[in-house]
Order: sequence, then C-alpha cells, then structure tokens
Amino acid sequence: MKTTEKQFDAVNFMRQQRNKLSEKLSKMTKAEILEYFKNREKKTTIKPSN
Repeated sequence: MKTTEKQFDAVNFMRQQRNKLSEKLSKMTKAEILEYFKNREKKTTIKPSN
C-alpha cells in the first residue's frame, strides 16, 4: 500500500479552529457570544450552494 504525505490535514485544521473559538468564547458573556455570532453571520463570505 502506497502512502502519500498530506498537504492539508482537515481534521487538524478543524481542531485548531475549534480550540481558538472555544478560547475566545470562554472569555465572553452569553450576550457577547450572541452578538459575536450575529456579527459573524453578516461578515461570512462563504455562501451555501443550492
């Protein structure tokens, strides 16, 4: 079986992003978290495809 070196590790990337977000949210109140996600939704550039 031939193995190749990964150029992008999606699982590792997702874990890093989750950890960064968890750290950021842990310092916020519930109201601040809700506001963060409301503002984040407006800034998101990725649109779902139909």
